[in-house]
Order: sequence, then structure tokens, then C-alpha cells
Amino acid sequence: MEIYIKPDKKISVTSTGYIKIKDVAKVYTEGGLKNRIEDIILMTITKRENKCYLISVIDIINAIDNAFPGNTISNVGEMDTIVEYSTKKKQNILWLVLKVAFVSIILFAGSATAIMSFHSDAQMATVFENYYYIFFGEKVTDPAIIDLPYSIGLALGIIVFFNHLGGKKLTSDPTPIEVEMSVYEDDVNTNIIDTLNKENKK
Repeated sequence: MEIYIKPDKKISVTSTGYIKIKDVAKVYTEGGLKNRIEDIILMTITKRENKCYLISVIDIINAIDNAFPGNTISNVGEMDTIVEYSTKKKQNILWLVLKVAFVSIILFAGSATAIMSFHSDAQMATVFENYYYIFFGEKVTDPAIIDLPYSIGLALGIIVFFNHLGGKKLTSDPTPIEVEMSVYEDDVNTNIIDTLNKENKK
């Protein structure tokens, strides 16, 4: 009989106890074996400490083969699954608000500094004065007729680039921050898997 499994890359649990196949992988097979396979126990978490565990696809295949020998098992998902155990903590709203405010101030100050540094390096003020002179034939310092549309366009460009206006997304496409966070999360998971593999070999 053909059995297909699709393990996840990472799962999070907040309580001790059994970790079953249905917790870490999707299972497909013909007949009535699906529920019985999903209830196979892979490991038991007993310690109440924040920790990551590793379940290899080999562990899943061995568990299925020991319970139901003679079947063909095919993996269509991840090779390793991270089981992250963390205890439930009561969220401090004030601390969360302070962290968000602090990060927002840092991001705003950093962005403003980067924009001003670029304008200073590129001598945008001189460029705008030259534009005004080319079109109107007059030397003017900080021409508002160019500065204002540029400032509005800069703000609109940032909104379009980050795909957010307030709390709403302009399109269904992922924002650059979401893409970077996804890449960062993949890198972190890969590093955790490598570290756990090294620990298991030791």
C-alpha cells in the first residue's frame, strides 16, 4: 500500500505530552489506515523548559514501518521538522506597547536619516534649483513648486513600495518586510536544524 507523508518544517507546542504524526505531518493513504497512522507517537515532551526538538523524516518512516510493515512510504514534504516547545506566558500589554513604540521611533529616525543623507550626497537641493532655472529662467533657493510634488511623490512611493496604507494592504502581494521576515525565518530554522543535527550526532 502507498503511504504519502508531508512533514511540516516547524511546529509549536505549549504543553507537555505526546507528539504524534498528525502533529507534525499530513498523511495520505488508501483504506482505513490514515487515522491509525496519524495517532502513532513519535516522541514525548516531559520537561517544562523552552526548547527545540528535531524529528527527522526517517523517524516518521521508521515509526510507520514498525507499526504497519510492508508498505511503501513516500515523503513529499520537509526532511526535518522542528518541534518548538515554549511555556505559556501572560502577555504584558504595556511592555508590548513600549516595544512597538521604541521600534517605531528607531525605524522612523533611521529612515529619515537615510533619506536626508541621500539628499545631501546627491545634492538634491541644487538639482531642484537647476531644474527651476532651466524651466523658469530664474535662480531660486528651495523652489516650492518642485519641492512639494517631490515630497508628496516620495511619500506615495514609500506607501506603494511597502504595500501598506495604515493597517491595510494595497494588494495581495507580500510586502518587502514580509518577504525579508520569511527569508530570515527560513535561515533561522535551517540553523536550528543544523545545530540539533550536530547535537544528535554527538
